[in-house]
Amino acid sequence: MHDREVPVLIVGGSLVGMSTALLLGYHGIRALAVEHHRGTAIHPRAAQISQRTMEIFRTVGVEQIVRGESDKQFVQDGAINAVESLAGKELAAFIPNLNEGVRDVSPTIRLFITQSLLEPLLKQRALELGAELRFGTEMISCEQDADGVTAVIRDRDTGKTETVRARYMVAADGARSPLRDRLGIRMLGHGTFSNSITIYFRGNVGPLLRGRNLSVIYITNPMLRGFFRLEKPFDRGFLVVNAVGDPNRPITDVSAGLTDEKCIEYIRCAIGTDEIPIEIENVMHWNARADVAEHFRAGRIFLAGDAAHVMPPNGGFGGNTGVQDAHNIAWKLAMVLKGEAGPELLSTYEPERRPAAAFTVEQAYARYVTRSAPYLGTEGMQPVENDLNIELGYCYYSDAIIPDGADRPAHLNPRDAKGRPGARAPHLWLRRGNEQISTLDLFGKNFTMLAAVDGANWCEAARETAERIGIALDVHRVGAGALADPERAFPAAYGIEPDGAVLVRPDGFVAWRAKNSTSASGSALSAVLTSILCRR
Repeated sequence: MHDREVPVLIVGGSLVGMSTALLLGYHGIRALAVEHHRGTAIHPRAAQISQRTMEIFRTVGVEQIVRGESDKQFVQDGAINAVESLAGKELAAFIPNLNEGVRDVSPTIRLFITQSLLEPLLKQRALELGAELRFGTEMISCEQDADGVTAVIRDRDTGKTETVRARYMVAADGARSPLRDRLGIRMLGHGTFSNSITIYFRGNVGPLLRGRNLSVIYITNPMLRGFFRLEKPFDRGFLVVNAVGDPNRPITDVSAGLTDEKCIEYIRCAIGTDEIPIEIENVMHWNARADVAEHFRAGRIFLAGDAAHVMPPNGGFGGNTGVQDAHNIAWKLAMVLKGEAGPELLSTYEPERRPAAAFTVEQAYARYVTRSAPYLGTEGMQPVENDLNIELGYCYYSDAIIPDGADRPAHLNPRDAKGRPGARAPHLWLRRGNEQISTLDLFGKNFTMLAAVDGANWCEAARETAERIGIALDVHRVGAGALADPERAFPAAYGIEPDGAVLVRPDGFVAWRAKNSTSASGSALSAVLTSILCRR
């Protein structure tokens, strides 16, 4: 017996859970998300939003809203560097400008926005798209069988319980994920290497910036290692402290015995002066870890976000990786629930997302070691890769991809992807009437066929196939008709000839590619889509 039925129950309604509900709503699935906390984020944790996540926000119609709110909080295009203190000397420059050298690969930019400001924006859009978000609600038990998951949820204020029956469940309940533990899924990796703190404070530190545009400010001195983020007008921000004392043999349990007096001491040491009045607003205690779940799926339950992978904040990859989990699973759940794909499509989530997440976890750990904790040593550590490879260059290999080559790089520079199956489809500026659009603006709800200017045969085959197998398929011939390619750059950008074509998934990843029209036919394309959609 159950009180209600939903297609998908999401446990956790913070950044990743809310993004999952939003993306499912975008694909026409009205999900229920339950969140233990009574509202959206209260800590103004500053999230670095990658271009890939901004591309996802662009797809669902919130990119410009997020950019506008970010501009109110932070100066854009800042540097990431290391100093002895704000008042002291500079030690290293990791990134001179957050968006330098990356604007050509995406229609979007990297930016910062606090999670306490971002989550309400996503909440509003999720509600507009039909999601149901229940705050102050916890899941107290769940059981799954061959056909679905039955969960008991409880309102924390009234104590009222409700039994919910769902076809599928997504666990987005954070790094300590009770649901992951209930499923018996282990976390593998480096474990905890610091009991860290984040001190939220007020104090007029603006003059200490001396006109420098600094987005992330790493602090390295004999007393502490950590980093600052400061909000406009530079009279408030937070200081993360990961370790204190001897840099070679530091104390990494910063959380134990912490007092307000000690917090003020840390801030004064980090800013380099005791002449500025400091007010402590809040302190968050957390574990710096670098781990990935052994599995991302157990039956009809899927792990996403911190429930699936935990990493230090260095590089700003954590929340972005979780949103990208949501982006991957949402369209697959939607197509299976609508009967457009076979259930085995859901088996492609783990082989696609787990390697991408594991790579990102190791890269975050490598940045933690090199920027804040050299005492940990580099033995067994991955080399630090280009940020673009992490943000836009991870590659997928699964039954939902039909490769056209034997090599399988785990990641590559997005400029080198050239439309290869398993990689994110490249950004290229096109013209539609008087409007400039990105190729990425053509993707989102459905599979998309992009044919080059002489690929009319592929367009005809695509329309025939969509009608035959009963799915929505968007078809575009780039460089002909309403979609102009002024630089005639599309074939080279996607690694095809002028009569070739690519098939792009709803998440913007290339699923299949035909370099020319030699095999153009409805039957050939039907076999491709039947395979990708796991329709046996």
